Formats: sequence, C-alpha cells, structure tokens
Amino acid sequence: MAGKKRTPDTFVILFALIVICAALTWFVPGGSYVHGEDGSLSFERVEAVPQTWQVFSALYEGFKLQAGIIAFILIVGGAFWVLNATGAVSSGIRHFIARVGKYDRLVLVSVAVLFSLGGAVFGMSEETIPFVGIVVPLVVSLGYDAVVGLLVVYVAANIGFSSAFLNPFTVGIAQEMAGLPLFSGMGWRIFCWALLTALYVGFVLWYARRVRARSTEVTFEGASPGVSSPETGTEDPVSARRQRWVLLILLATVVALIVGATVWHWYIAEISALFLAMGILCGAVAGFRPARIAREFVAGAKDIFSAALVVGLASGAVVILQNGRIMDSILHGLESGLGDAGKVGGLSMMYGIQTVINLLIPSATAKAAITIPVMAPFSDMIGVSRQAMVLAFQFGDGFTNMITPTSGVLIAALAMARVPYAEWVRFIWKYVLFLILLGFVLLLPTVLFPLAGY
Repeated sequence: MAGKKRTPDTFVILFALIVICAALTWFVPGGSYVHGEDGSLSFERVEAVPQTWQVFSALYEGFKLQAGIIAFILIVGGAFWVLNATGAVSSGIRHFIARVGKYDRLVLVSVAVLFSLGGAVFGMSEETIPFVGIVVPLVVSLGYDAVVGLLVVYVAANIGFSSAFLNPFTVGIAQEMAGLPLFSGMGWRIFCWALLTALYVGFVLWYARRVRARSTEVTFEGASPGVSSPETGTEDPVSARRQRWVLLILLATVVALIVGATVWHWYIAEISALFLAMGILCGAVAGFRPARIAREFVAGAKDIFSAALVVGLASGAVVILQNGRIMDSILHGLESGLGDAGKVGGLSMMYGIQTVINLLIPSATAKAAITIPVMAPFSDMIGVSRQAMVLAFQFGDGFTNMITPTSGVLIAALAMARVPYAEWVRFIWKYVLFLILLGFVLLLPTVLFPLAGY
C-alpha cells in the first residue's frame, strides 16, 4: 500500500547485524577469557581478527553452531505436518470448542500458568517449540490470534524461566558457581515468580480482549493463524475412529515429553526422536502408506525451512564476534564498567550488564561461566549478597530472550506460529521494557531489606 511504512524483512535485519559485527572487529581490540588451573577466570588481550568476506560464510558457520536446534525445527515441523494431514487435530479442536464454550479465558489462564510453572521448575525453553504447534491452532480456533498462542506458551515459559526458583539451568548453575547452597533463597524467588506470573496473566487477558473486540483476524499482515496445515482434500479422509487414536498418540507424546524433560532430563535429541516417532506412528494409525508419510514429512520440513535459515543467520552474528576475537573484549568492557557504584548502583549495573550480554549470548550456561566468576567477588566487595547477584543474573538472562534475534528458540517458536520476527518485536518490546524495569524494582528489596537467604 502506497505511503505505508514497511517493516524490514527479518533476513535483511539479521544480515545488517552481521555486517555491523564484522565492522566492530576492525575497531574493538581483541581479547580472551582464560581459565586457570585453579578454576579462576582471567582476561587477556589477544590480536583481533578483522572480518571481511566472512559475512558471507556466517550463514554456514551459524548453521554449524546451531545444527541441533535447526535439525530439531525441521523434524518437529515435518512431524506436525503428518499429524495435521490426518485431520485429527482440527476435529479434536472442534469438539473441544463445543465443550469449552464460555470458559475459553479460563483455558488461556490455565495454560499460561502451567507453562510459567514449567519454566520456573525445570527450565522449560526448547520444549515449548512443539507445544506452540499444538496450542496456537487451538487458540486461533477459539477466536483469538496466533500471538495469543505464543503468549500462553512461549512467553509464559519465559516468564517462569526468568523468575525461576528450581530451574537447574539458571538458579542451580549460578548458585553452584557462586558457592551458595543449591536452591537457597527460594522464598523471594517464589514471590517474584508469583507476582510476574499474575501480572503476565493480566497482560494476556487484556490483549485477548483486544483481539476479540476488533475481530478474529490475525494480528500481523501476512501471518497465518497458527501452524500451516497441509491440503488434504485430494486424499482419502481419515475415519473418526482413526482420528481418535491419533489424538491419543498426541496426548501420550505430550505426557512423555513432560516426564522425559522433568525426570529423565531429555534435551532436543531425545525430544526430536519422540516427535519423529509420533509423526510416523500417527501416519501409520491414520492408514497412510509409507510413501505418503515420507511425502507429508518432507512437505512440513520444507514449509518451516525458512525458520532454520533465520536461526543460522542469527547465529552467524555471534560467530563473527567470536572469530574476530572481540566477543570476550565486549563482555570484559561491560564488566569493567562495574566500578565503585555502591550497593544499589552496583547491583543495578550487574543487572544491566547481564541484560545486554543476553542479547549476544542467549545461553544461560555460557553466560554463567563468563560472568559469575567476575560478579561474585565484586558483589562481596560492594556489600551485595551473592544471592542478590544470582537473582540479577536470572532476570538479565531471561527477559530479553523474548526479543533477541540470536535466540534460536524464539525464532523457532515464531516460525511455528507464523509470526514474523520484525512484527513480533514491534508488538512485544514495550512489555519487555516493562519487565526489565520491574526486575530492577524486585532487586531493590534484596539490598534494602533483610530477606531470608539474602
């Protein structure tokens, strides 16, 4: 439409980011963190490696770096295409809607709280990707849009992840590295989780009412309502009895995913295998011949392949910084800015630094390895408890996951929901900013008041 401001394509944004990172390698001095024999972490200067033509190999290198999550995206996409081809999901949704009726908002709240709890207890993150494929079509069928489905699954888990009280990937690792008792200081973390989740549920209901008020159309131009479904009109329809068996397989898969992730600590390799088995089994139960199962799977992987490209390209920016030997220099520069700022100022700076670093390194484990050895003694020096420092790490590690283009999980979730990254940022940035400010407010009592464990 003439005169309408268009949002840049996601690929254009990410390639521009790669070019900027390459330009930085010409001006930022090189540096590297070195682990001593006693386990200490020190920083030393090394010669930077300016990047030039590497901007064109960044996609390949990004694919290598994120091979696991990319394979996961393709497998889950293919498996869900087979599932959708049976017609069981759409049939099940119709029956669900007939039973739910006026209680649809209760469904939204229940799902949001459940996923927030999953993030808080066992660090649910990558595991949300297949659930997006399940929940988004359900939410769209209830009269909302794909964004509501993302909110009650991916964002809900991220809220719980950010304010976790039992998450082994954030609280557990950070407390162990800081020399704190495992999962100590839980009381204030539970309060933070409950408050953030309650406010978040209010945000979901507010947005859901807005969607209902204007129409049931999709929020973003060009985005389809939920995950695409294959055309099945040219194939023989699947009987209702077979569809019921397919739904039972889907239910068993969800249960297996929950148990596997919480009890057996499954990660993307095991979850990929689970959903591949689900797709094959659903196709077989639906009466599909092996050739059709393979054809549907390939069609699904092809349909979601653009998401794999985005993940590889986003990771290419990180590769450029690492190969240019300036990633650690940037991190060291941020940490050096801590200085002599007092309790509130020092804690605020630690929180801000963790938030900025998360835009470059979404991995909680990697950030903990780099930052906790530096920030733990600094917190001792300014009189801030290490427990408060760990909470600052959690908040800084979590909130910006909803917006950073280097997060493969975010990109995959957006792809499953058919929501363009640029349009998602335009929608969510104000809420992310609110969370960052609220996180600062929740950190203040840890230095101003006597809290148990702090």
